[in-house]
Amino acid sequence: MSQNLIISEETISDKIYFIRNQKVMLDSDLATLYGIETKRLKEQVKRNISRFPEDFMFELTEIEYNSLRSQIATLKKGRGQHQKYLPSVFTEHGVLMLSSVLNSDKAIQTNIQIMRIFTKVRQMLLDTTDLKIDIIQIQKKLENHEKNIELVFSYLDELTDKKENTKPRTKIGYKK
Repeated sequence: MSQNLIISEETISDKIYFIRNQKVMLDSDLATLYGIETKRLKEQVKRNISRFPEDFMFELTEIEYNSLRSQIATLKKGRGQHQKYLPSVFTEHGVLMLSSVLNSDKAIQTNIQIMRIFTKVRQMLLDTTDLKIDIIQIQKKLENHEKNIELVFSYLDELTDKKENTKPRTKIGYKK
């Protein structure tokens, strides 16, 4: 693998978005990473559309696209800078399938890197989920401790009230 084909992890991970509860990449970002025009990427996908079911690739809605544009600030001014059509996004499996329709060395190497990043992102999400579960368990234990402490204090209050309200007992024994 030649060194000029290596793309930084940060460059790739910055292009992974979370849409419809899935990690996806925009067709234009993928085209840029592969070193081709978005138009060419879309042509290859159309020629091989049977390889890209809805869970591999889907077109963004107008609302999703506008929301994404505002997040990544891609609005450019000038003639020919706006997309005519809504972009397509590719899930992890869709990106993997792209390697079968794009045959350049750069596309293959880039795909390998993207797959490694998707794997890292998945592992980070799993680690985060495990951490959340641990935190929830600790919170439950603390809630139980809090309830137990409240119970102890209520018993102490009852004992002090009882002690204050008791009548003095008659003393038994010798009087002086």
